[in-house]
Amino acid sequence: MTKKILCASLAALAASVAMAPAAHAESKFVTGTASPLTASASLDFTITIPKFVYIRVGTGTNVANNTNVDSLVFSVPAANVGDGTSIAGTGGDLTGGVVTARVTGNNGTIAFSSTTAGALGNGGGDTISWSQMNVAVATNTSTTALAHPTLADNSTTSINLTPTSGTKVTNLDAKWTFSYKNSNIVAAGTYGGVNTNNGRVTYAVSMP
Repeated sequence: MTKKILCASLAALAASVAMAPAAHAESKFVTGTASPLTASASLDFTITIPKFVYIRVGTGTNVANNTNVDSLVFSVPAANVGDGTSIAGTGGDLTGGVVTARVTGNNGTIAFSSTTAGALGNGGGDTISWSQMNVAVATNTSTTALAHPTLADNSTTSINLTPTSGTKVTNLDAKWTFSYKNSNIVAAGTYGGVNTNNGRVTYAVSMP
């Protein structure tokens, strides 16, 4: 009985080997009297590139995750409240209210958006509109600077980033300098804050 089982197993193994696909290695042997005598062999190459998208606003390392959220602070001198004097900020990875911004992706047009939960509040019912925040955009390492989506109260605004290389690759960065326009006299208080009183802007990217 054991012998029959062994024979059956060997027969199955031989059948599976016979059915296995042939290896696709190439070689060629040439002989004869021709001059010159030539031979050739080929190799096929395949490179697989994964789809990816990356966004950075402020502190970060290229193509790496970072959980730090930078905080920008604008302090208005009492004598200048509402007089239209632009107020520079503090904070940001480049300091002085300046941040690094970068978007990279490799599968076509990228939708790039900014979202706020509403006008900045002081916890007492007074507000400052996001339209009072100015953003100056300057080139960083890319030839074309990454544009900034408009800031709007309780809204998401989006721009499309078209490929900058080939048919699908987008690689843009910029230095964004934020300042408070200080166009209106508003009630005293601290508006916004660290993820409070609508003081946070969320930037997002979407790629096919």
